[in-house]
Amino acid sequence: MKADSSTRIKIFSFIILCFCFINPVSAQVFTKVEGIISSAISDSRSVNVIDVNNDGWEEVFISNGLGSGQADFLYINNGDGIFNQIDDSPISQLLSPSVGASFADVNNDGHIDGVITSWYEKEDLFYLNNGEGDFELQSDAGLNPATYGETASFGDYDNDGLIDLYITNSGGDGKNFLYRNIGDGKFQMQADHPLMSDEKPSRSAIWADVDGNGELDLFITNEGNKTNDLYINKGNGAFEKYLNGSLATSQSSSMTASWGDIDNDGDLDVFIGNAGFYEEQRNQLFLNEDGTFIEVIDDPVTLFKGCTYGSSMVDYNNDGHLDLFITNGFCKSNLGNRLYRNKGDGTFEDRSSEFSVNPDVCSYGNAWGDFNNDGFMDLVIANCKNSDGEEEQVNLYMLNNGNENSWLKLKLEGVVSNRSAIGARIYVKSKINGTEVHQMREITSQSGYSGQNSLMAHFGLGDARNVESIRIEWPSGKSQEYNNIELNQLLVINEDGGK
Repeated sequence: MKADSSTRIKIFSFIILCFCFINPVSAQVFTKVEGIISSAISDSRSVNVIDVNNDGWEEVFISNGLGSGQADFLYINNGDGIFNQIDDSPISQLLSPSVGASFADVNNDGHIDGVITSWYEKEDLFYLNNGEGDFELQSDAGLNPATYGETASFGDYDNDGLIDLYITNSGGDGKNFLYRNIGDGKFQMQADHPLMSDEKPSRSAIWADVDGNGELDLFITNEGNKTNDLYINKGNGAFEKYLNGSLATSQSSSMTASWGDIDNDGDLDVFIGNAGFYEEQRNQLFLNEDGTFIEVIDDPVTLFKGCTYGSSMVDYNNDGHLDLFITNGFCKSNLGNRLYRNKGDGTFEDRSSEFSVNPDVCSYGNAWGDFNNDGFMDLVIANCKNSDGEEEQVNLYMLNNGNENSWLKLKLEGVVSNRSAIGARIYVKSKINGTEVHQMREITSQSGYSGQNSLMAHFGLGDARNVESIRIEWPSGKSQEYNNIELNQLLVINEDGGK
């Protein structure tokens, strides 16, 4: 595809830093990057991959949850995948017991903003980007001043073009918070909304279009062996609780959930990570079959028994299939994290040996981004104290060494839809290994509990010679389609720029 003014598609060609041959099963694929991210000692929680200054190189935010308070970390990408820590930003100066975080363009000005949740009845914090690559605290944003906040998740539940906010709580009266975006960086709590009716100790909240009707649904994981909650968006801000099958009735202590199309059939499947109080539990995997969720029992993902806190889906080897990564913590054993490769049929195999290091320490959130812009997704892991009496840990930055597989990245810019394009879907068709493969990604502000992957959609394309077609479905209802797309590039697509 050639770029022209009628489509308003900007093509950014980045230097490919490393193309290596496919690694054998036992070879390491990820190498620890020494430097500031992997050396700062902390009690960390959330990892968020964001482009703070709109330079095309993604930054890393890490929240820290030490009970007595600890400054959060903001790392700016130098333009080569190497980071500098920013200590003088307002977002990295307050000594709060932070937990979750979420970033998106709240006021549609083209700059990414952020919210950070706090525990111990402390205030959740909202920051607006000042347009100069830094953040300013908004004390009058309308957020609750005393919370037991676990995670924050942005999503435009009423499709008015302004992204709204959901914050989970695991203490206090157990009520979660739904905030409607009323413009100008201000929020209004929706106290009488059904999404605030439950009283459970909640951890993660993921906005996802589960039924594919163009409206964002909400999935909430709850600990304490409570049932999880899936609310289906019926339109006009109305929701109905999903009550069918073991997805709705299973009682585990769920920390995290990750949604993605793992079997490439065009709808969202879900992984759920479980952990008791220093008690191992099995994780869960559900395949979405035409709106019915089928629980997968006999798979390495679900046979593993541990204490899973974080999760994320990504195509780490660019073969055209979403893989799964989980982090484990606050457990008596099995603290090592797990990487599962999608075998291409919706089943997985354990490839944790592909990490050069995998320390047996407490881990919390994780997130993926292409930090050196070589087309392969890199990983940052937040590590934590396994108990009050243990020492703080260093976090991990793992560089993906890559292979010869091709890729495509897309950055969407909403106009009628919210600027961050949260809730938009991208469908990509290509021929990989001689077979027509259909992939789908949905833009989301949370990829798992205390984790936010890049807002850029990433597609692995294996040995494809081109992308046969791209279809984008925007939250506004508008759709765009492009054909015969060249490989190994980043496309920036504006909502006004196509059919």
